[in-house]
Amino acid sequence: MKSYKKVILAYSGGLDTSIIIPWLKENYDNCEVIAVAADVGQDSELEGLEEKAIKTGASKLYIEDLNKTFVEDYIWPTLKAGAKYEGYLLGTSFARPAIAKRLVEIAHAEGAEAICHGCTGKGNDQVRFELGIKAFDPSLDIIAPWRIWDLKSRDDEIDYAEAHNIPLKITRETNYSKDKNLWHLSHEGLDLEDPANEPMFDKILEMGVSPEKAPDEATYVTISFEKGIPTKIDGVEMDGVSLIRKLNELGGKNGIGIFDVVENRLVGMKSRGVYETPGGTILYHAHEVLETICIDKETAHFKATVAQKMADIVYNGQWFTPLRKAICAFVDETQKTVTGEVKLKLYKGNIINAGVTSPYTLYDEITASFGEDEDYDQKDSQGFINLFGLPIAVKAKLDKRAGRESEF
Repeated sequence: MKSYKKVILAYSGGLDTSIIIPWLKENYDNCEVIAVAADVGQDSELEGLEEKAIKTGASKLYIEDLNKTFVEDYIWPTLKAGAKYEGYLLGTSFARPAIAKRLVEIAHAEGAEAICHGCTGKGNDQVRFELGIKAFDPSLDIIAPWRIWDLKSRDDEIDYAEAHNIPLKITRETNYSKDKNLWHLSHEGLDLEDPANEPMFDKILEMGVSPEKAPDEATYVTISFEKGIPTKIDGVEMDGVSLIRKLNELGGKNGIGIFDVVENRLVGMKSRGVYETPGGTILYHAHEVLETICIDKETAHFKATVAQKMADIVYNGQWFTPLRKAICAFVDETQKTVTGEVKLKLYKGNIINAGVTSPYTLYDEITASFGEDEDYDQKDSQGFINLFGLPIAVKAKLDKRAGRESEF
């Protein structure tokens, strides 16, 4: 294998990256390993990381607080676009470019020749990390142990950890593959690999409870938006990080945002996972409700097409591309009037609309009313229908003239 003096490791302290530190030193001439843990809101998972990283062979550990940039530069643009990938709210997807960018910055500061990640060769994250790295420095080498080492499974990794006296927080029985950040928590592996199995929510849920265990009394919440960005909860102004944490708390206790899906991975296979996104699910719902009164029909329908493309871009790791930037510019234009308040009722896994207002509303109660109004002449609709239905009427007339039976 190629020799390196310094390698930057994207480090979480989980199973994969815990064993990668000694593995790198064994296989790359005892190279210096500098671990980088990105704080994107995983809270307790960061506890004890420095001691663990140093004990297992790292020369140092950076713990980088990326929460603010994660929310403002990645979450908000995706929320404003309304981007969802097969119903998935992209929690892992848009965290990776934020981390990749910081990895390159630290590699430059440390004079490292390579960046290493613990993503498997079957997953999407390897693409997201590596495209992010290439966007800022394609000259850096990338080490992906899962693509080259002899370990074939997570059980093999546990065997390696035990042989090297590396402490783990999981056991073979609780060995789910998880990813946690401010926005979500994902669960994959073990019994979830069979789509026939119902998820054991009592065993896996961490950000909230199942709908069955939610309170019998509903929770009301009002969210304020400015140009598509959420700014207040129940009239209290909050920064983005605090706002998402508050909605995670409210959503979690009411069983909101549990999503069980078999998704189509970028690498070609189908994969089953369970996602917890309590606050994000509330925000997407509220934003969509507000847009219904603030955006005109043609823009809204075209934006839905753009949202699907944005979702594909984010999911596929193409954040640092001209197209993503151009889409966000279009979205920002559509959001200039998406300002107002949305009131929601949270009840046992459900989000129920309870009112929406905006100074830019396009909803005219007088025009839409079944009562008398002065700006809509109902007789006008007859001419509209005659013109709109002209092709249908002409075809029926010509079919009759030619003696053809209706194909319908």
